[in-house]
Amino acid sequence: MTNYINQGNKDTRSGFGAGLTELGRTNPNVVALCADLIGSLKMQTFIDENPERFFQVGIAEANMMGIAAGLTIGGKIPFTGTFANFSTGRVYDQIRQSIAYSGKNVKICASHAGITLGEDGATHQILEDIGLMKMLPGMTVINPCDYNQTKNATIAIASYYGPVYLRFGRPSVANFTSKSLEFEIGKGIQLQTGKDVTIVATGHLVWEALEAAKDLKSQGIEAEVINIHTIKPLDEEIIIKSVLKTGCLVSAEEHNYLGGMGESIAGLLAKTNPCPMEFVATQDTFGESGTPSELMAKYGLDKDAIIKKVLTVKNRI
Repeated sequence: MTNYINQGNKDTRSGFGAGLTELGRTNPNVVALCADLIGSLKMQTFIDENPERFFQVGIAEANMMGIAAGLTIGGKIPFTGTFANFSTGRVYDQIRQSIAYSGKNVKICASHAGITLGEDGATHQILEDIGLMKMLPGMTVINPCDYNQTKNATIAIASYYGPVYLRFGRPSVANFTSKSLEFEIGKGIQLQTGKDVTIVATGHLVWEALEAAKDLKSQGIEAEVINIHTIKPLDEEIIIKSVLKTGCLVSAEEHNYLGGMGESIAGLLAKTNPCPMEFVATQDTFGESGTPSELMAKYGLDKDAIIKKVLTVKNRI
């Protein structure tokens, strides 16, 4: 079993800001657009260093997507920045028609995703964005787990040609991955080995899965933990290899179980290796106002919820 140590809590949106800053210094084709949320998206350093490569479009997200699509025609690599709710639900038509349909090289960077947005409440806590984005043909969907991985993902997508949805969050969470680990789009990461159950997690739930595995170990259950940071394309090989050994799987994500990562995994297993599976996700519901930790506990998205689902799935074998 591999031990991962929290290097100190950091918010993943700052990882995006750090990655964008580095791209500003190394890739002259990278440009940034924002819908009046510079501070929330941590874009200020990029702007200070590259004022001619930044476009403030104001509270006009649909227009931002159209401008970004147009900038690609001149060889630019646009990174759009706003909240996840405004990056997807508010502008779905523009993304579908102007970006996905024509395969434009736009990077849709979405902060404040999920219920960990907290006190802003249900209207801002989008839990459907992964489903919206993964259903678009040609769209790559990435949901990194911590500050370091978000920074590395931001840098990596600049070198990948095609539309990308990059999802990250507001709260400070455990920063436990190596800052030097290369981010490989479409390649999951096995964080620890186990023989009794496979836990596949994404985003903020990856650290919760590792913490759950520690407690499960004390109960005599060895959990294999896999970080699926790229939800589309899904790393099918790493998942199938694991469940052939463990015989059961629990998926964990800060998203509705309908349309999320777990649904993609269930479809994969139905085709290749049917086995018992449980979902840690929101259950077809909107969120509400509260602190991130309160909401994660209430909606069953924490370590304890993962442990409960593991015990459930083990009884189904």
